[in-house]
Amino acid sequence: MRIGELSERTDTSRRLLRYYEEQQLIVSTRSPNGYREYDERFVDRVMQIRGLLDAGLPTRIIKQILPCLDKPRTIHFPDATPEMLATLTRERDRMTERINCLIRNRDSVAEYLEAVSGGLVVDGRPGGGVAAPGGELKPA
Repeated sequence: MRIGELSERTDTSRRLLRYYEEQQLIVSTRSPNGYREYDERFVDRVMQIRGLLDAGLPTRIIKQILPCLDKPRTIHFPDATPEMLATLTRERDRMTERINCLIRNRDSVAEYLEAVSGGLVVDGRPGGGVAAPGGELKPA
């Protein structure tokens, strides 16, 4: 696929995809007319990269852990320094904290919906409610 399709499918700008390529996070081949061509697998790869960047990992670390994202996994880190391992440990722990916070928030919202819905339907599901204009819940 060309860069435009990869951009659309991943909701990532073309400029950012070129940056990922510059950082050797993804690779393209060139068609005879010079257009970048990407393999289908880069749709998932770009989404993984974006998730890792959102989690706070720098591209230099992402580049090192990319082999762990592939299947089958090929893991070989000749340059895994104690600093890199400490950074990854900190980032993993931060991700775990964020996940736990999201789970708590999701559960709180679910409890609230259950408490205020009184058996109504939210989004077509029993146990919720249908939000009327202004956020008021009404029977489905």
